[in-house]
Amino acid sequence: MDWLEGEIIGFDKPYRWTSFDVVGKTRWLLCHRLGYKKIKVGHTGTLDPLATGVVVVCTGKKTKCIDELQNHVKEYVATLQLGATTPSFDLEKEIDATYPTEHINRQLIDEVIPTFLGEQWQIPPVFSAVKVDGKRAYKLARKGEQPELKPKRLVIDEIEVTAFDESLMQLTIRVVCSKGTYIRALARDIGQRLHSGAHLIQLRRTRVGALRVEDCMQFEDFEKLIDNSDITKEPSTRH
Repeated sequence: MDWLEGEIIGFDKPYRWTSFDVVGKTRWLLCHRLGYKKIKVGHTGTLDPLATGVVVVCTGKKTKCIDELQNHVKEYVATLQLGATTPSFDLEKEIDATYPTEHINRQLIDEVIPTFLGEQWQIPPVFSAVKVDGKRAYKLARKGEQPELKPKRLVIDEIEVTAFDESLMQLTIRVVCSKGTYIRALARDIGQRLHSGAHLIQLRRTRVGALRVEDCMQFEDFEKLIDNSDITKEPSTRH
């Protein structure tokens, strides 16, 4: 494989890794195992640290493909806890409010979930990388500020219920959506349309474009791939 000419790799991101951790680990392995002095490495779409699944990484000249790859549709499997909210809309922050759930049943869920199909306008989470007056929203939120975020247009191509545990009030859905969709914000919105609250307790990105998570590499596999590479390890020939 020619990493400088460019390769596109799919990783199954570990839990609590950031997308930048994935990029940094990839770059470190390429430089330290193969002797590159420097190499371009980038990802094609951020995945929250508390999520797992597909992160696409480009190296070398293939980093020019990042903008195009970012536009690919994404598929997620998400589990929501109904009846409670958190400021981050997931498990990063503690529960800040609870809501009634006695009225929620499978019939109501089956009525509400299809209303999210098609074009939607979504307000991003405050704890996100969206910029407000040149500053990241999450940095402002961590200072106790409440930045005003504008709704963004997105498209949900598919959404379906895959499981509902009425005793635990936990709902699992599969979502196929456009670039820029925050599944945490979708969890918030589902809770509101159920006349309750909700937050994300588990998220896995299962597909980006045609690349499925079962076809992605673990980092252990990537290390073996590099170690078995027949490319020259002389740094003097690689710049």
